[in-house]
Amino acid sequence: MIRAIGIDPGTLSFDVCGLEGNHLFLDRTISSAELVAKPEVLMDMLQLAAPVDMIVGPSGYGLPWVRAQDITSEQMKLIILSEERDRGQNTIVGGMHGILQMLKESGLPVCFAPAVIHLSTVPVHRKVNRIDMGTADKLCAVALGIWDQSHHLEIDYHETSFIYVELGGAFTAVMAVEAGKVVDGLGGTAGCIGYLSSGAMDGELAYLLGSFHKEILCSGGVAYIAGKPQLSPEELVALAQSDARCRLAWEAFLEGLVKYVAAEMSIVPSSREILISGRLSRIEEITYKVSRRLSAFAPVRKVKGFARVTKEAAQGAALIAEGVAGGSHKKLIEVMGLCEASGTVLDHLYVKDAEALRQKLFDL
Repeated sequence: MIRAIGIDPGTLSFDVCGLEGNHLFLDRTISSAELVAKPEVLMDMLQLAAPVDMIVGPSGYGLPWVRAQDITSEQMKLIILSEERDRGQNTIVGGMHGILQMLKESGLPVCFAPAVIHLSTVPVHRKVNRIDMGTADKLCAVALGIWDQSHHLEIDYHETSFIYVELGGAFTAVMAVEAGKVVDGLGGTAGCIGYLSSGAMDGELAYLLGSFHKEILCSGGVAYIAGKPQLSPEELVALAQSDARCRLAWEAFLEGLVKYVAAEMSIVPSSREILISGRLSRIEEITYKVSRRLSAFAPVRKVKGFARVTKEAAQGAALIAEGVAGGSHKKLIEVMGLCEASGTVLDHLYVKDAEALRQKLFDL
């Protein structure tokens, strides 16, 4: 029986999910702030779970099946996609380099997974001038969506089709699945407004901001529009009844979400469902409002999953790890075409000075 672990490196929490066949043996979450301060907490948890056959590690912007022990400094940069000035900060981005280095030295069977842009199932023309079509953790969440719809509708993996909406605690991503394969995606920094993130940025705004820190990508969303970035989603939902800026923020979020789901429906018009997951989907009022807006396209349903604690991305990462290691979920990997993933997130840039950018940042 294959023992496998999946890790979701979320903005607010790291979730660790372990599967042995169909048996859940690890279901834990750790605050991202705690992990940045004490990365050994994650290492201890993984060591205690040993022996394991495969671990899908925190893969960020994705590396197609690179083993942790083989990862180079350039590949670490590709996972994090941050400049030197952002790497020492007390944030999950700033702390990721240390976590990756510890995984490299751990001797554990850790492998890094691809993101949406690495998939051969996504036509190349959809990748033009794109980087964030859905990070590796978002792809893992979609893997759980395929598993979930297959079980819910009692259909084979290759019969699944849906639009996946990941309503994270910081970012929102929308991805399209057809015949069990991811065929397009709009990632958290390239799509609709998130709870913290502004989503796709107006090019003129990016120009006026000039060279900005990566933390800017995690601002401008619902909480910032409302003028209360320190408040939780639950608190801002409650305030929408009496606060005009809160109502403005949620309306921008909901209408934007409809626009981006409509865009992905044009790619897969025969979608059986719209599946939603993520931090915000756990709030009943948000789920109700999102479902009401999106039901015009297809039936809307929350992903159920199989774990009690860990988020959907960690569960999907565990399914992928178990399948890649040759376990009972191998067919899921085959249908999704995950083993054919290749390339880097910088392969499809055609803007002026794109090559100079690759050389400057990553020495590729």
